[in-house]
Amino acid sequence: MKQVKFITGLMAFGVVSLFAGCGEKENEMTKVTLNEVAHSIFYAPQYVALENGYFTQEGLDLDLVTGYGADKTMAAVISGEAQIGFMGAEASVYAYLEGANDPVINFAQGTQRAGNFLVAREEMADFQWSDLKGKEVLGGRKGGMPEMVFEYILKENGLDPAKDLSIDQSIDFGSTAAAFSGGKGEFTVEFEPAATTLEKNGDGFVVASLGVDSGYVPYTSYSAKNSYVEKHPEIIQAFTDGLQKGVDYVNSHTAEEIAKVIQPQFKENDLDTITRIVERYQSQDTWKENLVFEKESFELLQDILESAGELEKRADYEKLVTTIYAKEAMKK
Repeated sequence: MKQVKFITGLMAFGVVSLFAGCGEKENEMTKVTLNEVAHSIFYAPQYVALENGYFTQEGLDLDLVTGYGADKTMAAVISGEAQIGFMGAEASVYAYLEGANDPVINFAQGTQRAGNFLVAREEMADFQWSDLKGKEVLGGRKGGMPEMVFEYILKENGLDPAKDLSIDQSIDFGSTAAAFSGGKGEFTVEFEPAATTLEKNGDGFVVASLGVDSGYVPYTSYSAKNSYVEKHPEIIQAFTDGLQKGVDYVNSHTAEEIAKVIQPQFKENDLDTITRIVERYQSQDTWKENLVFEKESFELLQDILESAGELEKRADYEKLVTTIYAKEAMKK
């Protein structure tokens, strides 16, 4: 495996000039494409930053594209189709361990809990994870965070994901809710707003939160190719600064206030539904107060990867994570 030189030079030479110049906004906007793994209210800070113009204030003309799966989002970043990716950090670990010449570096942590929910066909006020024994569940892509966290919870509750239940992983990301509505499966694992939509349509009932039952997990992060970070540190800092403003907003405003701001991103949902979903995420402490991706969180992520049988060798935190941009954003 090739050794990859990280951007430590920034800390010695470029970081001073970078941060000194970050406050000076150019009149000309810089176009940046952000590819997100899914479009979900789970990522409220990002949409607040977009709708409140925080990225624009930082001189960025942000084009948001939804990849519908970490594999697709990672492919967009590697190909250069997107400059920044928002997905589970496991994708960067996989790419690095496969020998990527230009590894994808995580520069900001997004959410700190899983954002999906277990939906059943019937109300189950006293649901226990053991109730899934012998059942068919619509799950996620093998090796992806949604599926791995789901299996992690199953194991913590004494269930063998391969033997004690049937997990259907054949359905594309984003299509499981429709398949469930069509009669497939007895349970499904869904993000919002799909979970609440199933409830509103009478097609299912949320019976458990994977975010609550898995504990604090570095579920998503923002990343870019090492070469892009080295060449455009001012863009990475500007993006992180704008995103931090979004984080500050969701941690200091009510669910209804947040819902009103992000509603243009979810026109298919009414304000009451969006507010309800934001409240659900707020109640489980979904969003961090800052964007710093700590080493402890990165190692926990790799613990989950190992538990899922997806990791033969661990990656070095210093090779795949930088915190200088998130820490600088906290100061502003």
